[in-house]
Amino acid sequence: MLSVVCSMANYKKPRLRDAAFKRFLSVVLVTLLGVSLLMVSLRTNTTPASNGLDEDLSGSVDIQSFSEKLNLPKQNEFSIQLEKRNRLPPRNIDLYPKLAKDHITIVLYVHNRPQYLQVVVKSLSKVVGISETLLIVSHDGYFEEMNKIVEGIKFCQVKQIFAPYSPHVFTDSFPGVSSNDCKEKDDAGKKHCIGNPDQYGNHRSPKIVSLKHHWWWMMNTVWDGLKETREHYGHILFIEEDHFIYPNAYRNLQLLVSLKPNKCPDCYAANLAPCDVNLRGEGWDSLVAEKMGNVGYAFNWTIWRKIHRKAKEFCFFDEYNWDITMWATVYPSFGRPVFTLRGPRTSAVHFGKCGLHQGQGQSNACIDNGLVNIQVDDIDKLANIRSEWDVRMYHNQPGYKAGFKGWGGWGDDRDRQLCLNFAQMYHSYNISSVVMS
Repeated sequence: MLSVVCSMANYKKPRLRDAAFKRFLSVVLVTLLGVSLLMVSLRTNTTPASNGLDEDLSGSVDIQSFSEKLNLPKQNEFSIQLEKRNRLPPRNIDLYPKLAKDHITIVLYVHNRPQYLQVVVKSLSKVVGISETLLIVSHDGYFEEMNKIVEGIKFCQVKQIFAPYSPHVFTDSFPGVSSNDCKEKDDAGKKHCIGNPDQYGNHRSPKIVSLKHHWWWMMNTVWDGLKETREHYGHILFIEEDHFIYPNAYRNLQLLVSLKPNKCPDCYAANLAPCDVNLRGEGWDSLVAEKMGNVGYAFNWTIWRKIHRKAKEFCFFDEYNWDITMWATVYPSFGRPVFTLRGPRTSAVHFGKCGLHQGQGQSNACIDNGLVNIQVDDIDKLANIRSEWDVRMYHNQPGYKAGFKGWGGWGDDRDRQLCLNFAQMYHSYNISSVVMS
């Protein structure tokens, strides 16, 4: 239309015809704009967003109605409040207004071990480059002391998310404990109670199943739900509240991620520590490729999609530990060994002395005298990975693998269905219940 206007201007027409043409052109433009807006409006109302939970819930959406459409447990007021809180922006943006272009988001998932968390936060505060990135802390429920520790973080942008379907949030209904739930080795027929036993005849323990639920909810939320990360296709680092992080961890991880495509194209991930948590590394002048570990592991969106496609394998395997579930059923289903790339010296240490949700409170603390004595040498303070190094690869390492039947604890159909729903909750509003078979 611009060319038409320009060509018309070259003619010596009467001023009246020129004005009439301009009015006609204005009407055409306004009409076209109106039609375009109408089409956008119709498209928005008829096409469900596949990945836009934060956008869709940013207004006055009824969260309870949303949960019902997903076939998720009916939320109590506390659960709804946690869900709303998950949509708050990161803190400390005023102190660190911009993230580095090549930053690797760090996700710290925690339970209720405040003494552990204090150690991890202190170690993170000394990590070189920590101010360049975003730290996401994922809570298994809500515990005030844990929340206060995270609110005190000032060394980087930090965002808290709280698992709204944690058993710790539901005190008298599933996923928590219901009054008519079967317990231990109850016979459901004789006791007239609800529940399916695991392969060993034991009924669910909410405290135990929450470990796997939290990890799976967190993964789906971080990769597909959060505004801050759902369009992030690079690597994300995952650490736990009993992982001590060395000062060089972030810089080493950046090097591993950059070297992985050429040095180990078959590696699915990068790790800060050896798979064997009792080791501190070989001290070689080479990189190491081995089975993927559970201490300081990082992978990208492509690997997450491969994991997400194995939701049924993950959710139906009778094993309450997320990592053993991955080793015994998900990774083997990929069809080839799942290697990870790491350095010859550890950049993270697992220091926990107890598992599950122990460690809360002074009387049963899991840390000797409230202290963790981990030696950090000068070589651990700066990046110590070299780009010219070759890669040494471990094969046939011991540990959990295909064929292991699981430790149980995950036999209840309700837990399996909730797990499957977590895998779908950010992909469509029109989700029907997955038929369990």
